[in-house]
This record gives sequence, structure tokens and C-alpha cells, in this order.
Amino acid sequence: MPHWKWKTFPELTLNELYRLLALRQDVFVLEQRSFYKDIDGYDQGSHHLFGTEEGPDGTQLVAYLRVLPPGLKFPESSLGRVVIAPSARRFGYGKVLLEKGIAFIEEHHPGTTIRIGAQNYLRRFYESFGFRVVGDVYDEDGIPHVDMYR
Repeated sequence: MPHWKWKTFPELTLNELYRLLALRQDVFVLEQRSFYKDIDGYDQGSHHLFGTEEGPDGTQLVAYLRVLPPGLKFPESSLGRVVIAPSARRFGYGKVLLEKGIAFIEEHHPGTTIRIGAQNYLRRFYESFGFRVVGDVYDEDGIPHVDMYR
């Protein structure tokens, strides 16, 4: 099981920032072939959750998400950049990652709605956490997405 750690943007080390940007690029840009502006100006105001494991080459980032507080991007709280390293996808880390993100919002922003823009193929996964689709499927950077609220 990964070691989980929350940090604000100013608390990130350069190595942590490098690893999170590299993982996001590897999965969202290269693996999913979606060319988009990952560095979008929201990281600085977000809380970042890391799941790391020790491997033969040192500490590896295996899971990551960011929590955007209400008012940063949307009136609601938001989870974003939810990502699991390809080598770690078969261990259920995505479920733990999302549980921790939701719990963080419930603790730090109680009573707020959580809004996400989910890749459509993951809608059932998010529905299992109480998210509901609002609106139609739309294209975001070449990938079908849906807006979901909890």
C-alpha cells in the first residue's frame, strides 16, 4: 500500500513537483494522446495528494490527485488530475485515492458540493462514490467527458 501525503503547492519539493508533472504528462498527454495545457494555473491554490512506494530505483509516485477549493476554478470544490501510474493500476489505489480526496474536502470544506469533469469511460467508477452526471457528454482535449457532482 502506498504512503499517502498531502501538501500545498509551496510545500512541494522540486523533486515532488517534477514527479507529479511527469506522471500527469506520461498518462494524460502521452498514454491518452491528449494534447492540452496541463500547467493551468490551478496547482498553486490546490492541495496535492501523493501516493508513493519505495522501489528498486527509490521513491516512486504511483497515485496523485489535486483538490481545488471552492472558488478557485468553480463555485464548488473539485477533484482533478486523478491519476494512477500504469504499473500500479491493478491494486485498487484509485479507490483509495478518491476516498482520501473526498474525505479531505468533507473535512476542509464541509457542506460543499464536489464537481468533477470525468472521462466518460470512468463514469461508473465515480458513480460508485456518489457522483451523478449532470449534462451531456462533451469533448475535452479529444476525450469524451461528463460533468459530475456529489
